[in-house]
Amino acid sequence: MRWLRQWGPAVAWAAVIAMFSTEYSSASATSRVIVPLLHWLFPQASPGTLEMLHFAIRKSAHFTEYFVLSLLLLRGIRGERTGWIVAWGLAAVAIAAGCAALDEAHQAFLPGRTASAWDVLIDSSGAVGAQLLAWLRPVKKKPAPKGGGGLNEVRP
Repeated sequence: MRWLRQWGPAVAWAAVIAMFSTEYSSASATSRVIVPLLHWLFPQASPGTLEMLHFAIRKSAHFTEYFVLSLLLLRGIRGERTGWIVAWGLAAVAIAAGCAALDEAHQAFLPGRTASAWDVLIDSSGAVGAQLLAWLRPVKKKPAPKGGGGLNEVRP
């Protein structure tokens, strides 16, 4: 159960990323939803501007997906320990970058999708950004509740 609690969120998030890697999340598929929404929000925007915003949203999604994955990987790597160690951060980034490369390789074989080294770079940047945040704001161990009540408490 400990393994599932530590690694389950990262595995589940990787599965979500894999679902986004299908032809159902291609640029043409997402443009059918995102571009009309953008047009509704910005009725005066030109079609070129709407396409540029659609592109920016899709690339931001890449960054965000792997930012979250990197934090969840750190959680799994760290286990029940607290804080942040360079080796943990590097391992999380390496795993996330490997997932990004596999994701893009997978897309090369799907109709309507293309593989892009730039997307791997964006994904990896998200993973690095997450580790920078984790380094700047390490998780602190929660103090034990006052008044006891723990199973290992010795009472007089």
